[in-house]
Amino acid sequence: MLNFIYYPVSAILWFWHKAFGYVLGPGNGFAWALAVVFLVFTLRAVLFKPFVSQVRSMRKMQEFAPEIQKLKKKYGDDRTKMAAEMQKLQSEHGVNPLGGCLPVLVQIPVFIGLFHVLRSFNRPSLSPEVNRQTANYVFSALDVQSFLDARVFGVPLSAFITEPTELLTRYGADISRWQIALVAVPLTIVAGVLTHLTAKQSVARQNPAQIAANPQAAMMNKLMVWLFPLGVVAGGPFFPLAILLYWLSNNLWTLAQQRVVYQKIEAEDAEKKEVAIAQRQALGPRPGQKPVRPKRDTAGVVDDDASAAKDPEEVGSGAGGSNGVVSNRVGPTQSGASEGSSGAQGSPRADGSARPGMIQQRPRPRKKTNRKRR
Repeated sequence: MLNFIYYPVSAILWFWHKAFGYVLGPGNGFAWALAVVFLVFTLRAVLFKPFVSQVRSMRKMQEFAPEIQKLKKKYGDDRTKMAAEMQKLQSEHGVNPLGGCLPVLVQIPVFIGLFHVLRSFNRPSLSPEVNRQTANYVFSALDVQSFLDARVFGVPLSAFITEPTELLTRYGADISRWQIALVAVPLTIVAGVLTHLTAKQSVARQNPAQIAANPQAAMMNKLMVWLFPLGVVAGGPFFPLAILLYWLSNNLWTLAQQRVVYQKIEAEDAEKKEVAIAQRQALGPRPGQKPVRPKRDTAGVVDDDASAAKDPEEVGSGAGGSNGVVSNRVGPTQSGASEGSSGAQGSPRADGSARPGMIQQRPRPRKKTNRKRR
């Protein structure tokens, strides 16, 4: 039924066993163990880019989390409208919700396929003799015998602590549950610790304010940090040694990959902030530089020199010539010529009008008095 999963998984495992078996020997237990480990590394290397997209999507989701809260308050009762607005908001910010789930969704069938292939090396429905002569997907009968005879610290890779007694006797009389536990329990504890560190590292990158505002997110983080690692430790006795190696190597890769990706993204964010600050400083005034004020409209103000050059009538005939220049501004004249000289500023023209620049005084009206003539 799931052969489309079993055959590719067994093919990758077969390839790495042949590679390490060429160096260490086909029947070496560590060649089989490394084949399982590099099966995990191959899968995670293929999923590296989707993992980076997942982290970027999570960071973008944190950026517009306040907008999501507004949508929940506005469309809390209308799920259809809420889903449509969420999809619209995610498309505006370039977030793909399926991208964050892809690495996890791909690992689940691989885990199922690896578990089934490893269990098929030691099939309970077949007798020990028939089982050793039956192929296992892409593995030949000789490969099955090599796997059953391989040992890691004296324990078969397909053995587990809670294995039934009739299956345990197939490994030989020298294999006991205590021997399996001595190898399986440390691997289980290390896998649980790595799961805890991976979840803790992921939670540390979240926004504390958003976690405090969302009790469900805080509860989910506690489950990730504590309950999932305990689940790994509790499930260790029920899984073969090869599955424990799968968990261990998978969590180790995830921990290292998270650290590398988070540091890379944080460095990119810091670089963007530096560029934004540099652009802001380039647009602002330099230190110590006075701000430049906009010039006023000087249409009605004429410079003295310009008026002297344009209006020849304002050039007096006094000594030196320069003393005859009269400003158009209202105020006292700046000429040093005497009042009695020709072209003086204070003398009116022949027609009785005042010269340009002079203030013509109007006659004051007489005050009316209430005196009666006697």
